[in-house]
Amino acid sequence: MDREHFLDDIYDLLYRLGVTANYTGFFHIAHAVMLCVEQPDRLLLVTKWVYPEVAKAYGTNWKAVERNIRTAGCIIWRENQLLLEQLARRPLTRRPSTAQLLAILSSSLSPPPLLYAPEEATAADSAPLSEP
Repeated sequence: MDREHFLDDIYDLLYRLGVTANYTGFFHIAHAVMLCVEQPDRLLLVTKWVYPEVAKAYGTNWKAVERNIRTAGCIIWRENQLLLEQLARRPLTRRPSTAQLLAILSSSLSPPPLLYAPEEATAADSAPLSEP
């Protein structure tokens, strides 16, 4: 799937959660989710590896990005907490932090991991079993 179509999937999810494109945070959170899906370990240090990159893409600073994502999180919590809990696969007793929100959204959009890549299969894996 190319980036443009994947971004459309993120936009669709945000709309279903109640965040619309008239919020600056809509685009910031969409970009941040895409970065986290592409490289999940970014979630370990969002203030260092996610917010600055989003800020650079949108010509702002990392604090504004964090605030705008937090605002989007408040809207999601108010508008569609049930869907957010379904995406988190557990009940949520309080609004998730911005990093937790990014983790929930990116994991809900990430493809399931492969146990091994198909090109790693060897000829022995596909060879017919011989009878004794």
